[in-house]
Amino acid sequence: MIPLPLNGFGMSPAPAGERGATGATAPIEAGDPTIVHGEAGGALVRRSVLPGGVRVLTEAMPGQRSATIGFWVAVGSRDEQDGQHGSTHFLEHLLFKGTKRRTALEIASAFDEVGGESNAATAKESTCYFARVLDSDLPMAIDVIADMITSAVIDPNELEQERDVILEEIAMDADDPGDVAHERFVEAVMGHHSLGRPIGGTPEAITGIGRDAVWEHYQRFYTPEELVITAAGSLDHDEVCDLVLKALRTAGWELEEGASPVPRRPTVPVEITGSQRIDVIRRPVEQVNIIMGCPGIVATDERRHVMSVLNAILGGGMSSRLFQEIREKRGLVYSTYSFSAAYSDAGYFGMYAGCAPAKTERVIKLLGEELEKLAADGITDEELRKAVGQLSGGMVLALEDPGSRMSRLGRAELVTGVFHDIDESLERVKAVTPAQVQELAALLASRPRTITVVGPFDKPSDFGM
Repeated sequence: MIPLPLNGFGMSPAPAGERGATGATAPIEAGDPTIVHGEAGGALVRRSVLPGGVRVLTEAMPGQRSATIGFWVAVGSRDEQDGQHGSTHFLEHLLFKGTKRRTALEIASAFDEVGGESNAATAKESTCYFARVLDSDLPMAIDVIADMITSAVIDPNELEQERDVILEEIAMDADDPGDVAHERFVEAVMGHHSLGRPIGGTPEAITGIGRDAVWEHYQRFYTPEELVITAAGSLDHDEVCDLVLKALRTAGWELEEGASPVPRRPTVPVEITGSQRIDVIRRPVEQVNIIMGCPGIVATDERRHVMSVLNAILGGGMSSRLFQEIREKRGLVYSTYSFSAAYSDAGYFGMYAGCAPAKTERVIKLLGEELEKLAADGITDEELRKAVGQLSGGMVLALEDPGSRMSRLGRAELVTGVFHDIDESLERVKAVTPAQVQELAALLASRPRTITVVGPFDKPSDFGM
């Protein structure tokens, strides 16, 4: 385990509830803001804080001929102010639409002509702009994405055109009953918490937001002290740092020596009580989409590995309890699984199933019963062995490519402030006990359950509840 300080010096936590407050992080020696950590197979992880407070983390992977680079801003949909809802997702689109130096076509062509890939992702607590290219093209990728991050024009005409594109994207999601079920479930469980808002914004928010609001959001958060750059693959850490500094200074950013990054978010859980309710969303579909769940745990909770094991056993594959009981033994569904999501100060847990309308009541009862059985009776040693094997294999296979390792570095820096290598992560999964799984299941089973049903119904009594 390698603690990731913010700038090589100890940082005092901000008051609880303020965005950017740091969790417990151990300082390293002043004047040595680089962490070097060896991984299995010769991979090398390094971290530096550049002038301006820009953080750079890399993982050199011997034998690779490509590299993936990501520019992260620890700002997501939850951070939007009133009047700016949807602006984070808007920026994800607009930063590809031109800068002071490049047109939208030139940005796209830069990656196409070298066979590279570029994209972006908006989440509830972060936004990432990333690209995968041959190692020889990494300088180009850094220069182009740095230009997008620092010098986006946010052209009013492009904004209006992209407004229609985003509205089409939202409409597409609204046509998918599974997406609707998940979105409405999260909204119901999280209540008035900002994490309950949809990442992409609502049609009303996207229609109403103006260029000035998007520009203000961009100017406020796309700054050196907010920026985290992670890269993995065939690369040299010092060269990446030099390229980043050159690109940011070329763009006109003033990078002050000794400047500190913004502190991390507070990790003190907020009170999310959940609610015992059934929400019905009418859709003329042949298959009902059901989600049952409750508030979960935060991203830094020591039980996060226990939650992974619990999900693997309850609904993590074809041998899971939900799949075996509801599909294999009873033939009531095609798909069923469990899931969880964890953020800095809140999280949620859920179970999903899709079934014919006539089977809705029965499936809902079975979802609840399987969670209650896990809480009451615990798990067997055989189930634990299989879950650990499933998670271990999935963990290692997921980190076989540079993109996954780039993302792992970003999450470590932005969320927990701690980097775990593969071996340590595997040991943490193996250390989970049956008692811990049962205890967490009992906690989840005791919480008020929110049920979301998307199907040809108007109210719960239509399906016997």
